Amino acid sequence: MAMMTEQILQAFADAWNRHDIDALMSFMTEDCVFEANAGPDVVGTSFHGYKDVRHGFQRAWQIYPDARWTGARHFVSGDRGASEWIFSGTAKSGARIEVAGCDLFRFRGDKIVVKNSFRKQRG
Repeated sequence: MAMMTEQILQAFADAWNRHDIDALMSFMTEDCVFEANAGPDVVGTSFHGYKDVRHGFQRAWQIYPDARWTGARHFVSGDRGASEWIFSGTAKSGARIEVAGCDLFRFRGDKIVVKNSFRKQRG
């Protein structure tokens, strides 16, 4: 069975910056989970399953049409890993954001099962 690598996580990050939903979803398992950085629950908004996660990922580009994740750094340790990055974007209202963040991952082979996202809050 293939294992997750830092190079695969970089390819995942590159797909985010291309706003390429089909490429992004190719890194996910069918039973994937995405825990967004904001929402009503303790884990933010949680999306379960391939179709729901796809919708959750696309929300980032709907909220921030010019969204970018730069300076990515990754590590993998067994079936877990993380990516650190700087998120920047402009909301439809014109409000600009630039904050540090990270994703914590769980893997199955070379696919992502859980993407748990965190972002700093400025203010």
